[in-house]
Amino acid sequence: MRHTPRSRRRLHHLTLFAVSATMAVTLTACGADPDKADASTPTSSPTPAGAVDRTEAAKIVDHYEEINNKANKTQDAELLGTVEAGQVYEQSKADYRLFTTWSKKDQANYKEPFTYRDRSYYIPEGQSWFAVKATASGSKSQALLIFDQAAGRHFKMVAAVYTDPKSSIPAVDTSNQGLATAATPSARVGTLAPDRVAAAYEDLYETGGKNTGAQLASTAATRNALDTYRERTTYKNAKYATLHWEATQATNPKIYALRLEAGGVLAVFPTAHNRMEQLKDGYIYSGNVKITPGSQQAVFNKTPRVAILDEFQGQALAQFTPSGKPKVLGVEYEMVDSR
Repeated sequence: MRHTPRSRRRLHHLTLFAVSATMAVTLTACGADPDKADASTPTSSPTPAGAVDRTEAAKIVDHYEEINNKANKTQDAELLGTVEAGQVYEQSKADYRLFTTWSKKDQANYKEPFTYRDRSYYIPEGQSWFAVKATASGSKSQALLIFDQAAGRHFKMVAAVYTDPKSSIPAVDTSNQGLATAATPSARVGTLAPDRVAAAYEDLYETGGKNTGAQLASTAATRNALDTYRERTTYKNAKYATLHWEATQATNPKIYALRLEAGGVLAVFPTAHNRMEQLKDGYIYSGNVKITPGSQQAVFNKTPRVAILDEFQGQALAQFTPSGKPKVLGVEYEMVDSR
């Protein structure tokens, strides 16, 4: 993954003839032989535990930094796959494919080694995963990182979302003897449940927020989505082609949610959409007009065609409060296909 926030959409305007790209460990109390135990003997409560302790979590993050830095130097997706999975890995693989289309400055920045500083570890009781709040070297934005357990207690980063510049990550509840508390994604908090916020966010792209998108608070992330929706009538090819967005299935649907200190929930959720540009009927039937893919789209399909569909896989971070609308604190997309 890159250690600075991805651009919000990584796609620029298209032109008609050329696209200008964008274990859980459960501890039980030890007792005497149950056949000889006195029923009145008190038993101690199990000590709460998460998948790892803070020392183990720190080592996992350190190892991730080491392998990610090595993989980024040569865009080695197989190596990166030993420490990454989920939506963030889908985006990283796309980064590697699109690497040659970036400016020399962006390429050099991507290869620059980085570390995560100012770390706070949020380890929920009884879950297979843990979260880390951190700031990457070279970035001023806070990020929430999620590491989940694969086979054999092997942890991989599955999500990494940077907040918008004016947003910050709210305090997570760690009152359970220092552990965090996981929240149920399907449980409604305020106007929405965490497992409904992706559809609401994609509604901003699809309809400008006429439906469930209206249930989201105004943030930089939602305003950016609305600005993108408005492009369909103002972009350069509006005279010749139509432009629209539609939600699609996230490759990795798991949602990670934590209780907040002040009440409410913080959730990392996957989201995805397709962007479709298609020539209007009069130009389609003329037979001699095609849309030429731009440099990034051509990585996937360089054939000029009457319609181009770009698939974006994303991940986002949202704060849910009992008395208000969910706030999308940050969202990141990457084009993973163009056909």
